[in-house]
Amino acid sequence: MTATSVRGIDHIGVTVPDLETATLFLVRAFGAVVLYDTLRRHDGPRGGRDVEQRLGVPAGTQQLAVRMLAIPGAGPAVEGPGIELFEFEGPRREPPVRPCDFGWQHVALYADDLDAAVRDCVAAGATLLAPPQPLPGPEAGERNRFAYLRTPWGSTLELLTYPDPQPWERAATRSRSRPAPPVPPARSVPAGVTGAWPTDPDRPDPTRAARRVPVPAEPAASWPRDPDRPPGAVS
Repeated sequence: MTATSVRGIDHIGVTVPDLETATLFLVRAFGAVVLYDTLRRHDGPRGGRDVEQRLGVPAGTQQLAVRMLAIPGAGPAVEGPGIELFEFEGPRREPPVRPCDFGWQHVALYADDLDAAVRDCVAAGATLLAPPQPLPGPEAGERNRFAYLRTPWGSTLELLTYPDPQPWERAATRSRSRPAPPVPPARSVPAGVTGAWPTDPDRPDPTRAARRVPVPAEPAASWPRDPDRPPGAVS
């Protein structure tokens, strides 16, 4: 086997129509924690030849805001994956890919309690595409299940759990990376957090942001628009 210096996935980048509403969804659905803002809206936009070449985007594309969050891991010493959110404006804005399209097509998150995770995501604004199903074939097991959802901005999300042994493991020469079980004390979102994130002093008051972008009781049919965004912004 060829040696490599790569050790694992560091983070996943996601482009969203509105950074604040996407942050609120990730905080409410997964207990995500904001780590830092790479580009604050107050300091942007950022564009030009350097950005266009570095990111491979069309001429005229501008970054409005960039933020790094993390999904809580199994304990204080085990961090979850990073999620980097981007908000752009420019001449090209394609809809999110579906699983049948070329390219990165979904993100899968492991859940100890799949049904509770699905409820949390739906309450935060995701749409459940079908009830949880048994994992198939080589991944099968009595309690091994998965479900596909659609985020409020249209990306595909998978939630899965596989606490029981899987058939493929019997003849495997190596194991598959599996999230570690929770280690007490479990990390949680601080009491009273309803979408507030403290890293950007220029961000509007969080109670105002929470009122501006309510989470619907039923899955949202479309992404909520931000009345403070400039006219012509894509949502």
